[in-house]
Amino acid sequence: MPRSIQEILDHADEIAERCEAYEPASDDERPVEEYLLERAVLARARGEQQIAEAVTSARAKGIPWKRIGAILGTSPQAAQQRYGAIVEPA
Repeated sequence: MPRSIQEILDHADEIAERCEAYEPASDDERPVEEYLLERAVLARARGEQQIAEAVTSARAKGIPWKRIGAILGTSPQAAQQRYGAIVEPA
């Protein structure tokens, strides 16, 4: 299921808020692997946010979608489709 960057960021914020508000109970012990998975999800969301910010800066400096797509390892159309709504809102 494809997700927009905003959905990923919202999900990361939701997870961060849950973690910050967490009060452990005596039966809340969980496997380290679960914790590591949550950390990886947050890191991915932060990475996506950094990419979106970098694409926004690149477009502001006039870097074409063709070059952005090449840097991202995708086509210009795919890059614009993924980041265009954030970078160039209607």
